[in-house]
Amino acid sequence: MTDRNDRWGALLGRANRGEAVAYAAFLQDVTPVIRTIVRGRSSSEFENEDIVQEVLLAIHAKRHTWREGDPVAPWLYAIARYKTADAFRRRKGAVQVPIDDLAERLADEAPGDPTAARDLGRLLEGIDERSAGIVRAVGVEGESAGEVGARMGMSEGAVRVAYHRALTRLKKMAGSKE
Repeated sequence: MTDRNDRWGALLGRANRGEAVAYAAFLQDVTPVIRTIVRGRSSSEFENEDIVQEVLLAIHAKRHTWREGDPVAPWLYAIARYKTADAFRRRKGAVQVPIDDLAERLADEAPGDPTAARDLGRLLEGIDERSAGIVRAVGVEGESAGEVGARMGMSEGAVRVAYHRALTRLKKMAGSKE
């Protein structure tokens, strides 16, 4: 390990002084070692290469932090360990499952409760026609505030305010505590 450490130290020292050839040789030397570290902590070869690239970028960004004369290996291993841990932390809980495996379990896109539409219709009858039209367009039909505003001769902001006020009135009418 001392030979490798000495070689890496010499190459990184020269690289930090601006020798591009030494830097390229350093990166070529350390990349297989980084790959081994990452592979030892992961199971996906595809993700491993992404993590290796992140480690190499971190080494490039932090190469000025290595103190000449100190062993390179511990500095390098620390960066590899932390970057690998960061990558796993970012994807923690992010399990990818092909959608075909869930097709039978996905919710049906059938219309919802028919009584909800009837109840909403009754509630909308209790507010002014313009507000009811805005609620239908934005809340039910999914139009944007800009589209509704252009059609009704209002600014987008005015549509949003009117929509919010109409929803507040509807909640009060429905007896909601929200």
